[in-house]
Amino acid sequence: MGYSDPSGRDLLGNRSLCFIFICAFGLVTLLQQILYGKNYIKSGQQFSRVKGDETANWTGPVNFSDDGSLKPARNGKKRYLEMYDGSYEFNSTTCKEFRQEIMDVKVLTMVKTADLFDRWRNLQICKWEQSKAETNAFKSSLSHCCNAPSFLFTTKRNTPSGTKLRYEVDTSGILHISSEIFKMFPDDMPYTKSQFKKCAVIGNGGIIKNSKCGKEIDSADFVFRCNIPPISDKYAEDVGYKTDIVTINPSIITERFQKLEKWRKPFYEVLQNYENSSVVLPAFYNTRNTDVSFRVKYMLDDFDSQKGVYFFHPQYLLNVQRFWSLQGVRAKRLSSGLMLVTAAMELCEEVHLYGFWAFPMNPAGIFITHHYYDNVKPRPGFHAMPHEIFNFLHLHSRGILHVHTNPCR
Repeated sequence: MGYSDPSGRDLLGNRSLCFIFICAFGLVTLLQQILYGKNYIKSGQQFSRVKGDETANWTGPVNFSDDGSLKPARNGKKRYLEMYDGSYEFNSTTCKEFRQEIMDVKVLTMVKTADLFDRWRNLQICKWEQSKAETNAFKSSLSHCCNAPSFLFTTKRNTPSGTKLRYEVDTSGILHISSEIFKMFPDDMPYTKSQFKKCAVIGNGGIIKNSKCGKEIDSADFVFRCNIPPISDKYAEDVGYKTDIVTINPSIITERFQKLEKWRKPFYEVLQNYENSSVVLPAFYNTRNTDVSFRVKYMLDDFDSQKGVYFFHPQYLLNVQRFWSLQGVRAKRLSSGLMLVTAAMELCEEVHLYGFWAFPMNPAGIFITHHYYDNVKPRPGFHAMPHEIFNFLHLHSRGILHVHTNPCR
């Protein structure tokens, strides 16, 4: 019952009490987040720094103190670290426990970010190994739903002349495939199932900055990159040079190159950085993308370029969206990185990810830039990047793909 003055007015009614309670709760929550963040950053250390001599006789729970020395893990669970050549076998008892800790988190909201980082750091002492059984099962599910070797790109084989092609997003819009458009398509898919042994898919996240992974990336048999990122000498030590496929978001052409309606040479010179790589565009995502994407093909033909120009098949992208939606990735649009990772899983025997991270801090709690080349944030609410990365961590733990977040040796 609220208080009232002699006039009968409610001085501290139910709504006032509710407002005061909400304010108090918000203040307490804010203070907890501030204190928790400080403690987390203070204690964050790279677990991958463990050496054989430091842990050979250790039989207790594992974590690091502020000076880098070992201390009991915060969750109190007992872990026995049996060193073997300075690292742990992926299928050892210890590593199975660490892997299970990742997989026990069924949805991202189950744990605090710091707890997820702790689990991921613990797993870094385990030497990743591909599980053929898990990988083949995952590839089979992708083959049934998506079939990249047949439908990743729009081709003459899967989209005959005269086809009424439905757009990915503008489903009410239909593009008639005229003979002129048909001529732009390749005869068939240029890649086949598991054609490449080891592939690297390069994200543009700040996690790759100062990683010195360039040589390791360039040693891959096939390299995918997203949205024409810079690969000049300034960044090559971390991200490498080699590029076999690079995606281009038509919005980049619109914003940076005036839709190629005027000067085209600056854009052509940017593409020259990727040497003989092929370029891929979502020309049939919506009606706005089509003309801009076609201009890329016309421009490269005018410059007598040998680069392949491919357009994602809209039905393939729709199927990929549905597949990942079932895995908990629900967003207006999947990232270009996730699209390429999905395709790589079918086209490559072994897939390695670099530069994929969706948090403002690295696993050690150190703040990082959003991209390795700038700190420009994406439009909020468009992608579900944390959920994408969360799925990658699960796939890593199952031995399906290898997520690299530590510096390369």
